[in-house]
Amino acid sequence: MSHGPRPLWDTLQGSVQGVNKARNQDHHDAEGLGTAARPLIMAVADGHGSAAHARSHFGSRFAVDLFVQQARQFAALAEPRDGTRPPSLSWLMNYAQYTLPRQLVSAWQETALGHWERNSSHLEPGLSPTDKLVLYGSTLVGAVLTPRVFAAWQLGDGELAVVSDEGRVTVPLAPDEADLGDETESLCSPQAWLRVRTHWAPVTAPARAPRLVSLSTDGLSKSFASDTGFRQFMSGLDDRLSAEGPECVRAVLPEWLTKASQHSGDDTTLVAAWHTAPSLTAPGGVPPDSGGVGAGAADPADPADMTDPYRSDE
Repeated sequence: MSHGPRPLWDTLQGSVQGVNKARNQDHHDAEGLGTAARPLIMAVADGHGSAAHARSHFGSRFAVDLFVQQARQFAALAEPRDGTRPPSLSWLMNYAQYTLPRQLVSAWQETALGHWERNSSHLEPGLSPTDKLVLYGSTLVGAVLTPRVFAAWQLGDGELAVVSDEGRVTVPLAPDEADLGDETESLCSPQAWLRVRTHWAPVTAPARAPRLVSLSTDGLSKSFASDTGFRQFMSGLDDRLSAEGPECVRAVLPEWLTKASQHSGDDTTLVAAWHTAPSLTAPGGVPPDSGGVGAGAADPADPADMTDPYRSDE
């Protein structure tokens, strides 16, 4: 008797409104199992939220919903189910780097402009299409995982964090230079499709797949004093997932995001996928509270370096 495909990934997700924010400008989604029939698709978007971007809470929702649509199409090409031969990896990579970003940005712009036309009155001042799009400005980080490929895209701030099967934490879509101040690339930027960064990682063997993939808005990373602190958070998240399982982590995730939001002052959203393992024993026998998330541990190499802003004094 079949009970359906065994999920390759467990997902967890959450979002917390920033302190003194009128509304949460972030939006997020996750669907699928990571199988060929039901690919894992994740996305987070952060509406800019300033007066110049007064409708960005709509823009972030459009960004996530439209990315999910484009990602489903990409996954169907990568893992055809009608018996046809799948396209080459080089063709898929070209599609990921050029076709998908252009289609996504075009769909987002069309949706935003359509929303403006349906929800604006004649009393509002005349705006050019460019000015209208600015009102909806949003960032986006999205990922697709199938048995064959792991691909991700990013426009603007936020983070894609990947923990390899060996436990190494990387941030593969981090820009070469950090954005200055509050300025960031956006779906409303001119020729935004050219600004999309792409991560391309074919899964040549199941053992080569990452152990943890996390997408987050910059409200999380800004809650740490350094990039090192953010990476340690991700390593600790992986440790806790390995030691206690996803259900336990889901239970405490809202508390972690709330604390992060209190430190950054920004809306804070995280969507993560953890590769299902047969055992809940952490690599190397790491116990649940040995420096993982929420354990209140600083870098053991430098106890004075308080890289964990969520440290508990209890």
